[in-house]
Amino acid sequence: MAKILIVDDDRNIRELLEIMLTREGYDVKTAPDATKALNRCKKEKFDLILTDLRMPKVDGIEFLKAVKDISQETMVILITAYASPETAVSAMKEGAYDYVEKGFDIEDIKTIISGALDKKGVKREDALFIKQVADAVSFGNMIGKSKGILKVYSLIKKVAETPTNVLILGESGTGKELVAKAIHENSPRKNMPFEVINCGGVPESLLESELFGYVKGAFTGAYSDKPGLFEIARGGTIFLDEIGDLPPLLQVKLLRVVQEKTFRRVGGTEEKKVDVRIISATNKNLEEKVKDGSFREDLYFRLNVIPINIPPLRERKEDIPVLTIHFIEKCSKEFGKEIKIISSYAMELLMEYPFPGNVRELENIIERSVAMETSNIILPENLHLSGGLQEVRRFTDADIPDDGLNLNEEVAKYEKHLIEKALKKARGSKTKAAEMLQVSFDSLRYRIEKLGVG
Repeated sequence: MAKILIVDDDRNIRELLEIMLTREGYDVKTAPDATKALNRCKKEKFDLILTDLRMPKVDGIEFLKAVKDISQETMVILITAYASPETAVSAMKEGAYDYVEKGFDIEDIKTIISGALDKKGVKREDALFIKQVADAVSFGNMIGKSKGILKVYSLIKKVAETPTNVLILGESGTGKELVAKAIHENSPRKNMPFEVINCGGVPESLLESELFGYVKGAFTGAYSDKPGLFEIARGGTIFLDEIGDLPPLLQVKLLRVVQEKTFRRVGGTEEKKVDVRIISATNKNLEEKVKDGSFREDLYFRLNVIPINIPPLRERKEDIPVLTIHFIEKCSKEFGKEIKIISSYAMELLMEYPFPGNVRELENIIERSVAMETSNIILPENLHLSGGLQEVRRFTDADIPDDGLNLNEEVAKYEKHLIEKALKKARGSKTKAAEMLQVSFDSLRYRIEKLGVG
């Protein structure tokens, strides 16, 4: 039986709500002001509180803050005769579930209370989830619990102990360097250097000297000998990112390093021995590059002894909440903020977003959101998704494929999309959403259940 506390200095309102909610089967308590209500909250736990906005000494917003300090899980609904958009926004940012105007319809408030208590079940799951995030499966600086990422962790553990060359495959932003670093840090070479170079980010004229170093007088400006990364990383690991962009001449020289374990500095004649593990990565299809002749087949097979495929974020959606909480906590510390949570609707937007930039894009989105947010929760309006209009365009610009489509399924998707939009605009109020969509409350409730609207 859900426990509800009614807080209002108007005795008639208290008694009306007490009688109505008791008949509905709730365990109902009342308090005439915020001070007495807080004393009750410290002694017993309530599932939901209905509170007046304007009360003597302590108003509803201050009371709401105090309640949330005592119990984050308690749902709070504000009752006011002075409703305004500013009041609503302020209440929502402080954690209110909803607000209703005095003179409310009995059936409407029953529906709102029912929705709040249903939501509380989700809140309890969220709290448990956030606790589990601290114990989430991780490896090095990577975080994730999906089957795809767990497979990556397993491969890292297996290859870390061996000296074998590894080729990491994955789209841009999936965390290929993190995988390389995890392999290094779990290998016998962990106390030796880990050097990184992006083969596509350095001009060809400089890349050779960056990799192999040069001798004094090798070219204009070479005033002294300089070691390259293969020397600096001696005994450790070198990570060659975007190996698919390596120019043909350097592919030949890298092959010699892999096969003979020796190299020469630019302009030098001395053969230098190599004791370095090579981990490569690419977001390109190297097999296709081998076929078209732009990448050496022998080098490909030498580097691709053990491939590790990192799935894109859109294929491991269950990692999005874990990563989101991690990035919120990280960015909050960096910016000196107290943000620790994201609103359920904002999380839904992230779960639906395709993330073309993968984990890196998610981190950038959360970093910007934390920087812009003025409350203690990430709200939907501060999520800047590059494909924000994509969902609508998907319906308006969609073409009919040659093999046809299921009209009922497509219409249901669009209907679900519009209902979610209306609920967002109505701040979760099904009554207001039904008015916006010009359908009855019962019709909207049926559609929500039928379509599985969250």
